[in-house]
Amino acid sequence: MRMPPGRPRSPMAWAATAMLASLLLLALLGPLVCGAAADRPDPSVVLQGPSAAHPFGTDNLGRDLLARVAAATRPSLLLALAATLLGAGAGVLLGAATAVLGPRTRRWLGALINLLLAFPALLVALFLAVVLGAGATGALLALALASVPGFARLAQTLAAAVAGTDHLAAARVLGLRRHRLLLRHVLPNIAEPLLLSTTTAAGTSLVALSGLSFLGLGVQPPGYDWGQLLNQGLERVYGQPLPALAPGLAILYAALTFQLLGEVLAAAVARRGPAPRTAPPPTTPSGPSEDGLVLQIEDLVVELPTRDGVIRPVRGVSLSLRAAEIVGLVGESGSGKSLTALAVADLLPARARVSRRTLRLLGADLATMRPGDRRRHLATGLAMIFQNPASALNPALRIGTQLTETVRAHRGADRAQALLEATAALHRVALPPTVLRARPHQLSGGQRQRVTIAAGLMVRPGLIIADEPTTALDVTVQRRITGLLSDIRRDTSTAILFISHDVALVGEFCDRVLVMYAGTVVESLPSDRLATAARHPYTRALVESVPDLGTDRDRPLPVVEGAPPDPLAPTPGCPFQPRCGHRQDRCAEEPPPLAVLDPAHRVACWHPLPAPAVAS
Repeated sequence: MRMPPGRPRSPMAWAATAMLASLLLLALLGPLVCGAAADRPDPSVVLQGPSAAHPFGTDNLGRDLLARVAAATRPSLLLALAATLLGAGAGVLLGAATAVLGPRTRRWLGALINLLLAFPALLVALFLAVVLGAGATGALLALALASVPGFARLAQTLAAAVAGTDHLAAARVLGLRRHRLLLRHVLPNIAEPLLLSTTTAAGTSLVALSGLSFLGLGVQPPGYDWGQLLNQGLERVYGQPLPALAPGLAILYAALTFQLLGEVLAAAVARRGPAPRTAPPPTTPSGPSEDGLVLQIEDLVVELPTRDGVIRPVRGVSLSLRAAEIVGLVGESGSGKSLTALAVADLLPARARVSRRTLRLLGADLATMRPGDRRRHLATGLAMIFQNPASALNPALRIGTQLTETVRAHRGADRAQALLEATAALHRVALPPTVLRARPHQLSGGQRQRVTIAAGLMVRPGLIIADEPTTALDVTVQRRITGLLSDIRRDTSTAILFISHDVALVGEFCDRVLVMYAGTVVESLPSDRLATAARHPYTRALVESVPDLGTDRDRPLPVVEGAPPDPLAPTPGCPFQPRCGHRQDRCAEEPPPLAVLDPAHRVACWHPLPAPAVAS
């Protein structure tokens, strides 16, 4: 049993190792050394008690019981391990699949697991053993099938915690198939408790199989295991207890070994990752659509059913991006910024309803594409950078594995080529190749964010959606991340949709700014006009609430009074009018359209504010 390097073994680990080694040694050598004595009858010593010649006594044919207990180690262990592995394999796949299947299939699968759990496993094993017929094969299959629901429920519960993580959502954006999502992103993150449960269940299976043999439903003569030997010695338990207790002690010893082994392995589980390579090759980005627009959205609407009714957190959003353009999307929390991005990436919750007049990415109409083609197109044309890089990266996999799986899945690159491209992507984000061997917890917040950017560059996307990528970072690291995105835009002509609530950062970093409020775009203007020429009262209030070095510290900071509208009870008219100090009668009657002030500036307001003469 391999332990993590540099960590001394505990007494429990030493005990488990010694006990496991003794069982394996007995299973390998028992039939070879003791097989002849175990099967050789001797009428002169029938039913004798313990003696120097026969330490455990003899059976009704004069065969040595110590030799028979030793020889029965191999079939007893093999049957228990086979039943455990069959039951665990089927149950884990059944339960973990609920994290990657569709909502309807997931519900039916969960109902099936609940139904199977309603029957006690031991009674199911007894029933199936009778139905399948007495014998080793029937007992093995009966116990394996009876253990499937327990493993399925455990895997389902563990997989539910992984199903909502950002790294699984990022893998879906990459267009990975369900079997790869299951094997790479779900099972590694639930392996430790499953390993503990499986090794512990091996001991339970051993006891259950021995019980079936004890009842005459398991191994049949002339074969034998510990359960059958226990049955044969039961008649002598009062006069000569050792012949009956010896197989029972062997069962107890093996079950305790598996229990200790599970405890030790659960603490020592680890995964290997790929080795890094050097010599990065050059990469090129995907091209824009024919009309020059990388992303084109018109009248995007998102509806979410809730217990209290249907809400529309995104209402009629229209935006477009050209190659090498950085567009900022700002607004308060709950304004619909992230949901707009998730709608583009096809990552909305299963119950969400999306409607749009136009949704094109790199010239392809996503609404008319088949689901498989849409996933592949999004996986290679779009990259998502999530707000929390710690949850966006799979904690169970090394960085090298997470960077290479996309190109291996979608471009058929072999491992060596994928590692070369991963090294090139890390080089572009100013990280050394040694990062490939690290796991996410070994990196700082800024390094993890750069790794997520490198992962996006692996597919050579035409569009990068950065959903508040600098929120959890300090100012110095924020500058590095925004500078890195600017360099990527300059070198690859990739369009970037930058979502943030930091008005000052967006005004400095982006080419154009879209301001969202209550699910709609209320103003669109060049970033160099944001601080000096914003015309919507909401945009002006956001700008004025940003402090600078000249702010009077003796006066309270300006804030946007009031609260956003209730999504379950939208009011007619302009959504901002209850909080607007410049509202008039018309503002409460009909919502304003996004009107053109000049070719580069649009505002959704019936009475736009005059442009201030001096910058705020």
